[in-house]
Amino acid sequence: MGGGIRGCQACEYEGQLYMFVNCGQNPERDWLERQSVRRRTLNATCLNDSLSHSVWKLEEEVARQLFVVKSHRLIYCEVPKVGCSNWKRIILLLMLNLSRDASEVDGNIVHRSNHLKKLSSYPLEQQAELLNSYTKVMFTRHPLERLVSAYRDKLLHSEPYYSGTVANEIRHLFRRNKTSTEKVTFQEFVSFVVSRQNKYTDIHWKPQFALCDPCNIHYDILGKYETLEQDAERVLRQIGAPGGLHYPNIKTHSSEKRTNSNITWTYLRKLNRGQMQKLKERYQMDFSLFNYSVDFKNEVLS
Repeated sequence: MGGGIRGCQACEYEGQLYMFVNCGQNPERDWLERQSVRRRTLNATCLNDSLSHSVWKLEEEVARQLFVVKSHRLIYCEVPKVGCSNWKRIILLLMLNLSRDASEVDGNIVHRSNHLKKLSSYPLEQQAELLNSYTKVMFTRHPLERLVSAYRDKLLHSEPYYSGTVANEIRHLFRRNKTSTEKVTFQEFVSFVVSRQNKYTDIHWKPQFALCDPCNIHYDILGKYETLEQDAERVLRQIGAPGGLHYPNIKTHSSEKRTNSNITWTYLRKLNRGQMQKLKERYQMDFSLFNYSVDFKNEVLS
């Protein structure tokens, strides 16, 4: 941030410099400017890469990612590893009209609850109507940090499906000793991820744009994990949520440190150049659409 002419300042939004008057002194305006920058970046990329379609049909797999809260006219796109469990806590309280602290809601319950309604459960005509009239929200995260978070959460902990079925598949594909039971390494995990086509990729590491289709669904709020607190608060106030309801700061494995840029770099530095290149190619659209830096090392050290 630096001084400018006639009281203007150069303010950095999403890695880009813009000239505003009294930047940083008006949080409301600053938030709107960040949203504007995000939307312009996304729209430009959608146009340049021909991802927007004049004739478009909502894919079933995308409709399954969209949660509907009719009482507050909200549609939230679930992106795993971007705080989605906490959003489900909030959605459940809104659905049940309960005045409780979101942090009190059991995380296991929200993933099994029948009270959460997905857009895919509505007739096709109603799906279009809801998309056109409700406040639509999606949150993103740096693709490589999200990937590391998925690895730590799913492959290093004893979840039966991921530490069992998925881990065994990875061991079979990338180990000479097929009977080895040692935990899957991050390098093996990355080799597995980049070897799969998007349509066969698990939602926890599937590209974010493929989950939510932001080039054809025009989200009203483009939130980011990096500005989660401010963006979440804005969503809640915009949909008229109870004043006492706030986004909770809860993580599944509370005993370990939350995945951040430094932890991410400790994992990424284990990869060879070929693996890094394949990761950049796999998540290229996420980098471009949501304006994340491909050069993660410089981002950490800056």
